[in-house]
Amino acid sequence: MQLKALLDTLYADRSQRHLANDPLSFCHRYASQEDREIAGLVSASFAYGNVKIILRNLDTVFGRMGASPRRYVETFEPEDGLKRFEGFKHRFNDGRDLCALLYAARTMIEEADTIGEYFLGFHDPEAKDITPALIRFTEAVLGFNYQPVFGSHTIPADSAFPFLFPSPASGSACKRLCMLLRWMVRPEDGIDLGIWKGVSPAQLVIPVDAHISRIARLLGLTGRKQADWKMAQEITAALRALDPEDPVKYDFPLCHLGISEGCDGTRSSTCITCPVSGECRVNRI
Repeated sequence: MQLKALLDTLYADRSQRHLANDPLSFCHRYASQEDREIAGLVSASFAYGNVKIILRNLDTVFGRMGASPRRYVETFEPEDGLKRFEGFKHRFNDGRDLCALLYAARTMIEEADTIGEYFLGFHDPEAKDITPALIRFTEAVLGFNYQPVFGSHTIPADSAFPFLFPSPASGSACKRLCMLLRWMVRPEDGIDLGIWKGVSPAQLVIPVDAHISRIARLLGLTGRKQADWKMAQEITAALRALDPEDPVKYDFPLCHLGISEGCDGTRSSTCITCPVSGECRVNRI
């Protein structure tokens, strides 16, 4: 199939320049899997909005966490964190939300040793994809007692912390959680990390953002207009037909056609060098 050949070439040509322009790059700062896992959770959680602002804010966060994100989370105290991250702001989220995230990470580690093992407690290896696991995982995390952070057992209405743990049950595309899963589950290949061994790459769902939804429509991978969970599953099904064992391997290179290469869905000079231009609907008009 022509599209598969083009996408396989695109995958093979992934660039370290693209990685440097991606929140995943923060995971590669650390040698240990334990540090990479925590860096992944934090980086994916705030991977929304302008990429330059994302990278700048994450650099600030990791600078304040010290040399080992895992060690910082293991000993995290909300009172200290609220002071340390006072003034932090990333669009909808503030320092309280960041501290709630770090407290959630500490809680997961205390219960299961790693975030991956905590997630696996909700995972069904026989399920078609990660939908049921994500629903149960996000419900559990949002149900933690956040009294030490918010001063109340429940998350206050003025906090955007729940935005960091959306659920497929609400129809959300869950882009950042799907991205975290891709980073952790896919085999280590110089980009993704291969840390979580208990989830099959075949069960992953593609992280859908503005770039993926636009490019997937242009390539005929989806006919849906709304970037929701149904679109994510539809795109994944189309990619699964090309690679049943590892459908989301194409996410990183496709996404960076937009993030790093400037594809905005219109015919432009970028089309000349685009490796998938022959299959793109922009060039068929």
